[in-house]
Amino acid sequence: MDKDLVSTITIYIVMWTLIQEKFRNHPAQEKVIRLLLKRGFQINAKGRVVSGTIEIPHTQIANEIQVDRRVVDATCETISMDEKLMQIFANVCTMPFLRDVAPLLGLGVVVITPDNASRKGLLGEVATSVAEHGITIRQAVSDDPFLTEDPQLTIITEGKPGGELVESLTRIKGVKSVTVY
Repeated sequence: MDKDLVSTITIYIVMWTLIQEKFRNHPAQEKVIRLLLKRGFQINAKGRVVSGTIEIPHTQIANEIQVDRRVVDATCETISMDEKLMQIFANVCTMPFLRDVAPLLGLGVVVITPDNASRKGLLGEVATSVAEHGITIRQAVSDDPFLTEDPQLTIITEGKPGGELVESLTRIKGVKSVTVY
């Protein structure tokens, strides 16, 4: 296995262990953490939730996940007081996800639901299959099984993929279903 990949996985496991230890007995705060990570929101030096330099009111976050605003305040305070957590939440970021606009741009969307999201090599096998069909991948986004209840792998392609590719993808070990739109 690639040394950089092993290093990334190790850092990821350490990050999750740290977060789970800190919020294990606080399920409402864990909901806040999951939202922050899912959306790529940061915590700034003032303990406020931000996206870049745009501040997001804690009441809006609380309403989104149906917790009291004070839970969001407490979560941000806990993060601000912990140097390692602060490093994580000061540096996490969002990325544009093309899934919902791809059809408007003439791009294809392939959504793969795995039978086990922790299975190693699925993304590589899918990318290989797409390439073997002469299709260019514009974006690949894999949901994090820690953040998403039913994680999926979404592949954005140049043009709409045909039936041969779908058939090939469904034969990959670990693929539960394939949806194209």
